[in-house]
Amino acid sequence: MKLCTFEIHTKLGRYQRIGVLFRDGILDLNFAAAAYLFHLGEAQPYKIANSLLPSDMLSFLQNETTGFTFAKDSINFFNENFQNKKIPFGLNDETIFYSFDEINLKSPLPTPNSFKDFYAFEQHVKKGFEKRNEEMPNEWYEIPVYYKGNHNNFFGPNDEIFWPSFTEMLDYELEIALIIGKTGKNISEKDALNYVAGFTILNDFSARDIQKKEMKVRLGPAKGKDFATSIGPYIATIDEFENIYNLKMTAKVNGETWSEGNSSSMYHKFEKIIAFASMDEMLFPGDVIASGTVGNGCGLELNKWIQPNDVIELEIEKIGILKNKIVKKYVST
Repeated sequence: MKLCTFEIHTKLGRYQRIGVLFRDGILDLNFAAAAYLFHLGEAQPYKIANSLLPSDMLSFLQNETTGFTFAKDSINFFNENFQNKKIPFGLNDETIFYSFDEINLKSPLPTPNSFKDFYAFEQHVKKGFEKRNEEMPNEWYEIPVYYKGNHNNFFGPNDEIFWPSFTEMLDYELEIALIIGKTGKNISEKDALNYVAGFTILNDFSARDIQKKEMKVRLGPAKGKDFATSIGPYIATIDEFENIYNLKMTAKVNGETWSEGNSSSMYHKFEKIIAFASMDEMLFPGDVIASGTVGNGCGLELNKWIQPNDVIELEIEKIGILKNKIVKKYVST
């Protein structure tokens, strides 16, 4: 299944809820769960649904396998009972299925529990060291290194990204990320993918001039990255993929293809990444772990730079398209 967070407009304001993608729209999982529980004869279907299948993504993920099992049961109930109705409603006439023009997709996980971004594609890493006139360190081949990013500044599909006031060199980065779905520590590579809730597209926006200064003093990146990270449009569960290591990855700027790659070129695979990240450290549902940039997956490698008002579209096979517009933020003097 493909999970999402969507926004609806009501007379009382805007609300964000979690849903699952269908061919012709989005199913509200929380309301579908309540309808299913009512069908089973539960006296307090909403109360139990809010516990088993909450309306926000982080709380849902924190229920781990119980939440996913109940989500599948609720989807099956919807398929069997509502698909032939033009406008399906919940218990108190709540809409439980929306057409795409009735909702706005948001970041599927608006505020992750944490964010780790790895450096897993050899081509991208080599190019970076070449540009700095430095040798590729042997240590990179030994361990999958990462930096810790700002989990409070996440954006989603179609969100506008403001050009930071402190940079003249803004860049995109084409990455695939996983969402942890089960608590674990000292996870083996063999069991690693059992801890994954799903995969999504990630754009690690970077202020290259600030990042360069940070890295010269052997600390960071921090300010060069922490202002914006975009993910989406969906979290695709692992059963959506025949092979996670054979996905075409593409970046377009204003409709022009700038970057093309494939997840098969990851040197450090996700199994090794999860095992390393969990060494004597607990991983929790809602942690975001990114691959790092695919080879030729950013403007820095290509010597091509995005500009204000550019539209960036990152696409990964089996997941979708993550689209954002860059907006120049004018600072008063």
